[in-house]
Amino acid sequence: MYLDVLGRVSNAQAFGAAAVSTDSIDLGPGSVAPNGRQIGTGEPMGFGVAVTTAGTVAPTLMEIISATDAPLTAGILVHASRTIPLAETVAGAVFFIPLPMGTPTQRFLGVRFTTAAGTISATVWLTTHSLFSLLAKAYPKNYVV
Repeated sequence: MYLDVLGRVSNAQAFGAAAVSTDSIDLGPGSVAPNGRQIGTGEPMGFGVAVTTAGTVAPTLMEIISATDAPLTAGILVHASRTIPLAETVAGAVFFIPLPMGTPTQRFLGVRFTTAAGTISATVWLTTHSLFSLLAKAYPKNYVV
């Protein structure tokens, strides 16, 4: 798994009700189609999410958003979302939220997490689906030593 700090939008960030990522990815001044960068055109892209502190109290809605400003507060567009049940938001869990191919975005790209109550902490980064799928998965052993 490759994790580039320039693609990271949250580093063990605690999310509460409708919190946006601490960082955003600047796609440049000409990022709006038809002349700007189109994230996900070609190889499918999205955000990898690694839960660092388990969720508390309620399920978590994870959204890929874009905005017209770096703090992700103005002109927000939601491009994709995924609701994670509370039982699955354990420390060490990883998720991939795909960005639909050819999605026109605003200049700044990031994520927003919403919980009805409680918090969750996670590290979030932009990645391709093929790199994310290389993440090793451990299975229980079927023998006793």
